[in-house]
Amino acid sequence: MSAGRRESGGAAPRAPASGPDGAGGPDGARGRSRRIVVVRYGGPEEMRLVEGPTPVPGPGEVRVRRTAAGAGSADVLMAEGACPDGPRPPFTPGHDLVGTVDAVGEGVTGFALGQPVAALTVYGAYADHVCVPASRLVPMPPGLDPAEAVTLVLDYLAAYQMLHRAARVGKGERVLVHDAACGVGSAALELGRIAGLVDVYGTVAGGAAVRAVAALGGVPIDLTRENFASRVRIGTSRGLDVVLDGTGGWTSPRSYRLLGPGGRLVLYGRAAHRPAVPLVLARAAFHGTRRVVAYRAARLRERRPDWYREDLGALFGLLAERRIAPVIAERAPLEDASGLHERLRRSEAAGRRVLC
Repeated sequence: MSAGRRESGGAAPRAPASGPDGAGGPDGARGRSRRIVVVRYGGPEEMRLVEGPTPVPGPGEVRVRRTAAGAGSADVLMAEGACPDGPRPPFTPGHDLVGTVDAVGEGVTGFALGQPVAALTVYGAYADHVCVPASRLVPMPPGLDPAEAVTLVLDYLAAYQMLHRAARVGKGERVLVHDAACGVGSAALELGRIAGLVDVYGTVAGGAAVRAVAALGGVPIDLTRENFASRVRIGTSRGLDVVLDGTGGWTSPRSYRLLGPGGRLVLYGRAAHRPAVPLVLARAAFHGTRRVVAYRAARLRERRPDWYREDLGALFGLLAERRIAPVIAERAPLEDASGLHERLRRSEAAGRRVLC
C-alpha cells in the first residue's frame, strides 16, 4: 500500500496558536501540522495525510510534539471499526505517544518546554502535534530511544499491569500467555522473567514466532502442530496459576479449565468481546477459588491514575537500566502510515512498528 494521500479536511483541529503558547518547534512556529485521518471505517485505503493549523492546548492541556507513535493491531482494528467503543470517523488513530512538551495550556504546572513525556492516548497520536490532558502525561527520562520508549506506553504497560495489578503474580508461579509473539505477549514474557515466574508458556502460530518466544525465555507452544491444553497438562500437573488471553473465542473456557486452585484468567483486548466470555464468567461465579479478570488499559488509567503513572515510570526505569529490550520491527515516517497498516495486516514479523 502506498503512502497516505495528502488532502485537506478530516477532523477539524483547533485554531492556530498565537502568542507564547503557539511557539515550540519549527512546525508549531509556522502554525501548520500534519496528521493521519481515517475518513471511514476500512483498510489502509481509507487513511489520509492531512495538513492544517497547529492545535492549541486548551485549559489543563499540554501540546506534545511527537517523536514516536506506536502502530499495532489495536490501531488497525480501530481503523476497521472493530472496536465497539472506538471513535467514529473522521478520527486520527494512535494509541500511544512519546514526544516533547511544545506548549502548555492555562492552569498547567509542572511541565517545561522541551521536556520528554509519554501518554496513553487511545487515539490521536498519528500527528505531528497532539494536545493531551496534563493529567495523562508521564515524564520520561532523557536519552531513551523514542521508538523503544513508545512500546512501553501500551504493550509493556498492559503486560505489567495484568501481571502485577490484575493477576498479582508471585515468584515461582506458572503462566500461559496466548499470542506470545505479539507486542503485549512478548512484553509479558520479558516482565515475567524479571518477576521470577517459571514455566511461562506462550502460544504462537509457528514460524519465526516459535524462536522469538524461546529467545525471551518462554516455552513455545506451536498451535500449528500441537494442542495448547494438552501441552500444558503434560508440563504441569497442578494447573496454571495465571493465563493472559487477548485472543478469546474458545481459548477462554479451555484456558479457564487449565487453572489450578487460586488461578486467575485475565482477559484483555478482543477476548473481552468474544461470545465465549459470558460462559467463562458464568463458570467463574461458581468456582470461588478461580477468578476471571477483565483488563482494559485506558479504563484502569482512569480509575487508578496513580498506578498508571507509577507503573509507566517503573517501566521507563527498566528500559533505562536495559533490563528490558523492546524489539522494533520497523520505523516509518508519518506519511507512510497507511503502508505501515497494510504491512501490519499481512506480516507476522516479531517486534513493534513505530511512526518516528
